[in-house]
Amino acid sequence: QVRVVESGGGLVQPGGSLRLSCAASGSIFRIDRMGWYRQAPGKQRELVATITSGGNENYTDAVKGRVTISRDTAKNTVYLQMNSLKPEDTAVYYCNSVGMKATPYISWFDSWGQGTQVTVSS
Repeated sequence: QVRVVESGGGLVQPGGSLRLSCAASGSIFRIDRMGWYRQAPGKQRELVATITSGGNENYTDAVKGRVTISRDTAKNTVYLQMNSLKPEDTAVYYCNSVGMKATPYISWFDSWGQGTQVTVSS
Protein backbone atom coordinates (compact mmCIF):
# COMPACT_ATOMS: atom_id res chain seq x y z
CA GLN A 1 0.00 0.00 0.00
CA VAL A 2 1.18 3.50 -0.83
CA ARG A 3 0.25 6.36 1.45
CA VAL A 4 0.20 10.01 0.40
CA VAL A 5 0.21 12.82 2.96
CA GLU A 6 -0.10 16.54 2.27
CA SER A 7 0.90 19.46 4.47
CA GLY A 8 1.31 23.22 4.30
CA GLY A 9 -2.17 24.56 3.73
CA GLY A 10 -3.62 27.49 5.61
CA LEU A 11 -5.07 30.97 5.46
CA VAL A 12 -3.24 33.59 3.42
CA GLN A 13 -4.09 37.08 2.23
CA PRO A 14 -4.52 37.83 -1.47
CA GLY A 15 -1.12 38.29 -3.06
CA GLY A 16 0.53 36.06 -0.50
CA SER A 17 2.40 32.79 -0.88
CA LEU A 18 2.12 29.24 0.39
CA ARG A 19 4.19 26.13 -0.08
CA LEU A 20 2.48 22.76 -0.02
CA SER A 21 4.34 19.51 0.52
CA CYS A 22 3.34 15.96 -0.28
CA ALA A 23 5.16 12.78 0.65
CA ALA A 24 4.47 9.30 -0.65
CA SER A 25 5.49 6.34 1.46
CA GLY A 26 5.06 2.60 1.63
CA SER A 27 5.98 -0.21 -0.67
CA ILE A 28 7.00 1.91 -3.63
CA PHE A 29 8.77 0.30 -6.57
CA ARG A 30 8.79 3.48 -8.60
CA ILE A 31 6.83 6.72 -8.97
CA ASP A 32 5.89 7.79 -12.50
CA ARG A 33 4.02 10.97 -11.73
CA MET A 34 3.03 13.14 -8.78
CA GLY A 35 0.72 16.07 -8.87
CA TRP A 36 -1.65 18.46 -7.22
CA TYR A 37 -5.36 18.83 -7.79
CA ARG A 38 -7.87 21.10 -6.09
CA GLN A 39 -11.55 21.18 -5.40
CA ALA A 40 -13.43 24.33 -4.53
CA PRO A 41 -16.86 24.22 -2.88
CA GLY A 42 -19.52 23.24 -5.38
CA LYS A 43 -16.98 22.51 -8.11
CA GLN A 44 -15.34 19.43 -9.54
CA ARG A 45 -11.79 18.47 -8.69
CA GLU A 46 -9.37 19.97 -11.21
CA LEU A 47 -5.73 19.62 -12.11
CA VAL A 48 -3.33 22.21 -10.73
CA ALA A 49 0.08 20.83 -11.69
CA THR A 50 1.87 17.54 -12.27
CA ILE A 51 5.47 16.45 -12.60
CA THR A 52 6.68 13.20 -14.12
CA SER A 53 9.63 11.03 -13.21
CA GLY A 54 11.43 12.60 -16.15
CA GLY A 55 10.86 16.08 -14.76
CA ASN A 56 8.18 17.15 -17.21
CA GLU A 57 5.86 19.72 -15.64
CA ASN A 58 2.28 20.48 -16.56
CA TYR A 59 0.16 23.35 -15.23
CA THR A 60 -3.41 24.40 -15.62
CA ASP A 61 -3.71 27.77 -17.33
CA ALA A 62 -5.21 29.41 -14.25
CA VAL A 63 -1.97 29.03 -12.26
CA LYS A 64 0.72 29.39 -14.91
CA GLY A 65 3.31 31.95 -13.90
CA ARG A 66 2.21 31.89 -10.26
CA VAL A 67 2.74 28.28 -9.25
CA THR A 68 5.78 26.02 -9.43
CA ILE A 69 5.83 22.28 -8.86
CA SER A 70 9.07 20.62 -7.82
CA ARG A 71 10.18 17.28 -6.43
CA ASP A 72 12.71 15.49 -4.29
CA THR A 73 12.89 12.05 -5.84
CA ALA A 74 15.03 10.65 -3.02
CA LYS A 75 12.27 11.50 -0.56
CA ASN A 76 9.31 10.68 -2.84
CA THR A 77 8.14 14.21 -2.12
CA VAL A 78 6.61 16.87 -4.30
CA TYR A 79 6.15 20.55 -3.51
CA LEU A 80 3.80 23.23 -4.79
CA GLN A 81 5.04 26.79 -4.41
CA MET A 82 2.12 29.15 -4.88
CA ASN A 83 2.69 32.89 -5.24
CA SER A 84 0.40 35.86 -5.94
CA LEU A 85 -2.50 33.89 -4.52
CA LYS A 86 -6.03 34.93 -5.41
CA PRO A 87 -9.34 34.30 -3.65
CA GLU A 88 -10.26 31.96 -6.50
CA ASP A 89 -7.36 29.72 -5.48
CA THR A 90 -9.31 28.83 -2.34
CA ALA A 91 -9.90 25.08 -2.35
CA VAL A 92 -8.92 21.80 -0.81
CA TYR A 93 -5.67 20.75 -2.44
CA TYR A 94 -5.10 17.05 -3.01
CA CYS A 95 -1.87 15.28 -3.83
CA ASN A 96 -1.81 12.32 -6.20
CA SER A 97 0.92 9.79 -6.82
CA VAL A 98 0.97 7.22 -9.63
CA GLY A 99 3.49 4.47 -10.17
CA MET A 100 4.23 0.88 -9.25
CA LYS A 101 4.24 -0.74 -5.83
CA ALA A 102 6.37 -3.66 -4.82
CA THR A 103 4.08 -5.71 -2.59
CA PRO A 104 2.37 -8.10 -2.52
CA TYR A 105 3.61 -8.13 -6.11
CA ILE A 106 4.68 -5.45 -8.54
CA SER A 107 1.56 -3.65 -9.68
CA TRP A 108 0.23 -0.18 -10.41
CA PHE A 109 -0.87 2.21 -7.72
CA ASP A 110 -2.81 5.47 -7.92
CA SER A 111 -2.97 7.04 -4.47
CA TRP A 112 -4.57 10.19 -3.15
CA GLY A 113 -4.00 12.15 0.00
CA GLN A 114 -6.69 13.42 2.33
CA GLY A 115 -6.30 17.01 1.17
CA THR A 116 -5.17 20.26 2.73
CA GLN A 117 -7.26 23.42 2.87
CA VAL A 118 -5.98 26.58 1.24
CA THR A 119 -7.98 29.73 1.94
CA VAL A 120 -7.12 33.04 0.31
CA SER A 121 -8.94 35.85 2.02
CA SER A 122 -8.36 39.25 3.54
